[in-house]
Amino acid sequence: MSWIDLLRMSGSNLKRRKLRTFLTVLGVIIGTASIVVMISLGLGLQESLYQEVENSGGLTSIKVTGAGAGDSMYAYSSGGESGEESKKYINDQAVSELARIEHVTIASPVYEMWVNMIKGKYEGSGQLVAMTPEGLAAKNIPLAEGTLPTPGSGTLELVYGNGIPTMFYEKGSGRSYYETMELPDIDFLNDSLFLILDQDGYYNSMGGGMDMGGMGEDGQQAKSKTVQKHVVRASGMVKGGPEEYNANYYYIYCDLDTLRQILKKEFSGGVIPGQPTTKSGKPYKEFCYSYAQVNVDDIDNVDGVAAIIREMGYNVETNAEYLNSMKSQFAIIQAVLGGIGAVSLFVAAIGIANTMMMSIYERTKEIGVIKVLGCSLKNIKQMFLLEAAFIGLLGGAVGNVLSFLMSAAINFLAGQGASSMGITGNISYIPLWLVMLSMGFAMLVGVLAGYFPALRAMKLSPLAAIRNE
Repeated sequence: MSWIDLLRMSGSNLKRRKLRTFLTVLGVIIGTASIVVMISLGLGLQESLYQEVENSGGLTSIKVTGAGAGDSMYAYSSGGESGEESKKYINDQAVSELARIEHVTIASPVYEMWVNMIKGKYEGSGQLVAMTPEGLAAKNIPLAEGTLPTPGSGTLELVYGNGIPTMFYEKGSGRSYYETMELPDIDFLNDSLFLILDQDGYYNSMGGGMDMGGMGEDGQQAKSKTVQKHVVRASGMVKGGPEEYNANYYYIYCDLDTLRQILKKEFSGGVIPGQPTTKSGKPYKEFCYSYAQVNVDDIDNVDGVAAIIREMGYNVETNAEYLNSMKSQFAIIQAVLGGIGAVSLFVAAIGIANTMMMSIYERTKEIGVIKVLGCSLKNIKQMFLLEAAFIGLLGGAVGNVLSFLMSAAINFLAGQGASSMGITGNISYIPLWLVMLSMGFAMLVGVLAGYFPALRAMKLSPLAAIRNE
């Protein structure tokens, strides 16, 4: 018997019992869709992680930290592999040493500090991140409008993160965006704002100092001083709305040399906020940075460069190490989600086996006749396996179509919530390899489920089968 004859007989047998075939295929559809959608959720989280790493400089980026300087939103790990805190500061000399390491393409300093901003009745705060033009360009900040700050302009130009408008509140009522869900009436791209670099001085001048309520070291009321307010304008705005969280959401970017000149001028003769001091309380001669961003020419050289930097006495954080640690966690998540979906397909396999067994009982006489006519046992086995495989293939194909519809619905309904949780892109992601794998797996399940019924059909006695009523 040829394969065409086997296919024709298998197809006609399934068409003969349309309702039973439909219900069996429906089970495979539900099982396949469950597996694909469950795994797609894990893949969506993984793709979000890859996007976050790419926005943070990619896998060839290394963050080098030393002794504390500046005022960062996030506390960096104080110890490297040895667990000891670095006592070396990141200054111009350290950046030059890092740049001379083999395979290092860019070594750019970064300085972070908290600042206050005022515009009319609104006041806000944010993390100011000062970087060199090369460092800002390498960061690949997606801008909705405008450009990166112009170096050497003498004026402080800012690039606002798309979440900065949510950091403002009304000075009188104290109401913020998260209470009213209304953004401040400020055109951040075109309006000028007052920027305050001396936060401690600003709060002390308001009578609400951060250090013991404005008390000096001798316990007497500290004298407030006039705090300088710098008029600043925006050069650009990060792409995204207030609910679209990304790696640049809470940050304000500016040119490092311009900020450093302004800080040295404003705090001339004193200590710049966040800068280290000597034992006598005097400022260091050299300006110290929060960290250095180092880019390596190839991912294969990242570990080697990181090891050299650690030997120099600095702390190192690489996106590659972070990604490797997260990959194992995502593998567990995908295995758990896939296992949950596989339960549905296992139930569908039982349905296929039941359908094939019932088909054998109903077609016992037919099987006996084709055996008497000379049909081989191998052909009989192939006929039943083809029927089971066809059920699996059809269920897998329709199940994938259903999976894409469910994935689109999940991404649409959970889009805003995912952005607020820091998940960029789609929460459900179905690659082509998952489609092909799920269809093959559904077909394999069908064949395995129909294997034992096919063996039973082979073992039927022709004479007993013909006598069967």
